[in-house]
Amino acid sequence: MPVLVEEFLRADIDFDLRNRKLIDVQNIFHTMEPRNLTAAYKFYCEKPLINAHSAEADTLATYEIFKAQIARYENTEVEDDKGNKTKPVKNDMAVLSTLTTRTKNADLAGRIVFNEKGEEVFSFGKHKDKTVKEVFTKEPSYYNWMMQGDFPLYTKKIITQIRLSMK
Repeated sequence: MPVLVEEFLRADIDFDLRNRKLIDVQNIFHTMEPRNLTAAYKFYCEKPLINAHSAEADTLATYEIFKAQIARYENTEVEDDKGNKTKPVKNDMAVLSTLTTRTKNADLAGRIVFNEKGEEVFSFGKHKDKTVKEVFTKEPSYYNWMMQGDFPLYTKKIITQIRLSMK
């Protein structure tokens, strides 16, 4: 809708959203096909998740889902965007790690990631895609801002290691 309305306005066609009813098919999908642990457990293990959100139940459910995924998808061929066909699911740690890694994170929160050169870069904010070392050199106060901010302790540990390596 935002693109359509912008085009209408560029063409001098008045478009007013007031008194209009809009339908978002993605919201229907998310409502009807939830993507959470309870839904995954029901889908893969075909039973309800009892005591959801307790550490023990969630951990056991995650393990059972993982085993069911291996059983369901092992030897299943998939095709990537380039037409390459593979069987990416195997009961093999290295193979599954490659399959499930979207970015190479330096920290667990994904705030610091590795670029193509293997350098730590920010993945957020005004310094997105800049190396941590470059930012800390040009704007040393950014380190202090992060250390005082609401960032995970592991992220703070990583940026401290990077800062110390610069000395």
